[in-house]
Amino acid sequence: MNRSDVGIDQLGVYVPRYALPLDRLAEARGVPVEKIHVGLGAHAMAVAPPWEDAVTLGANAAARVFRRGEVRPDDIGLLVVGTETAVDHAKPASIFLHDLLGLPSGCRTFEIKHACYGGTAGVMLAADWVRSGAARGRKALVVATDIARYDLGSSAEFTQGAGAAALVVSEAPRLARLGETTGVFAKNVYDFWRPLERREALVDGKFSVDCYLDALRGAVADYRGGLNGQGGASLLDRFAAFLYHTPFPKMAHKAHRRLVEDDGPGDVAERFERSWTTHVEPGLGLARQVGNTYTASVYLCLAWLLEREGATLEDRELALFSYGSGCCAEFFTAEVLPGCAARAAQIGVQAQLDTRRALTVDEYEAFARAATGTERPAADGSGNWHLAGIDGDKRRYARHAAAERAA
Repeated sequence: MNRSDVGIDQLGVYVPRYALPLDRLAEARGVPVEKIHVGLGAHAMAVAPPWEDAVTLGANAAARVFRRGEVRPDDIGLLVVGTETAVDHAKPASIFLHDLLGLPSGCRTFEIKHACYGGTAGVMLAADWVRSGAARGRKALVVATDIARYDLGSSAEFTQGAGAAALVVSEAPRLARLGETTGVFAKNVYDFWRPLERREALVDGKFSVDCYLDALRGAVADYRGGLNGQGGASLLDRFAAFLYHTPFPKMAHKAHRRLVEDDGPGDVAERFERSWTTHVEPGLGLARQVGNTYTASVYLCLAWLLEREGATLEDRELALFSYGSGCCAEFFTAEVLPGCAARAAQIGVQAQLDTRRALTVDEYEAFARAATGTERPAADGSGNWHLAGIDGDKRRYARHAAAERAA
């Protein structure tokens, strides 16, 4: 096996069927809509109904991968789930997915937590597992799945969201080859956290933005240091697109401006405006409509970009930046492979957006209240699985009848 020929073989995405247009929420909260559409760059947020959680979101994303038939559950030798909205302090979300997806008993499975960085931690670990030879020809399944929740009426409420991405990592990939050189930055900060007794997260908003930008600068510097004397070259000239962790689209705007400032001499404003339009904006369409998906964020941006522009990106390199509060961040690369466009067209991101139902604010608040109880309203049949109930302290999942009939 060529150690450098490891990457993303398949990519599946799942977003809930329900969305809340943020102009409705702004009106209900007495906030100028321009503050949301322009200040955050966001237009809607995906809302997980009470019968969906991080497990069902992740399982439904992975099911979309297996449904294509190019990878079978028996091919998987490693399952890693990155999430910061886990359903149990001890039992990992991954073992629920292992069961629902019918993965083999010889598959290693565990959950990773480091705020929004957990998905990328899983991808890097999976890539190293394949490169090491421990995979023995098998593939890794990495699932990044989250529901971003904040207190109703809080300033962070507008940056909620939900969704999942499932990535198959293997040798001889068919979507994108991962670069071996990455840049990492870590520092202990309290910019975003969720104590064990809390369901909703806490965030120091301005400080978190500063931590993100500092981590980007540090991770890019570490990446340049690993390029064997080539670290001084312009990144803007090398990469076809830049995909950033996007808690809200304006954060990607701030991040790319910081990268442009550090990338080389010249007029920063001019270089930024030219680069923003070609390098960053094309990857943000899904984030504007779904909101913050924590660990899945950068991979939903990747799915959106590949589905829409895969044909023009083949044989070109992408730069990706993943940030997890607390904090750890990583800057890494992916080369889009020939033939990617045909597979990326099957991801189905736009089709999922087209079938969503817009909630009223009252419906959204009712979902939030119902999600804290042990009784679940009847599921609507979207996806393959739903949370059927909580018996005592044990979660019970079920397959939708339509999915059973199709199996």
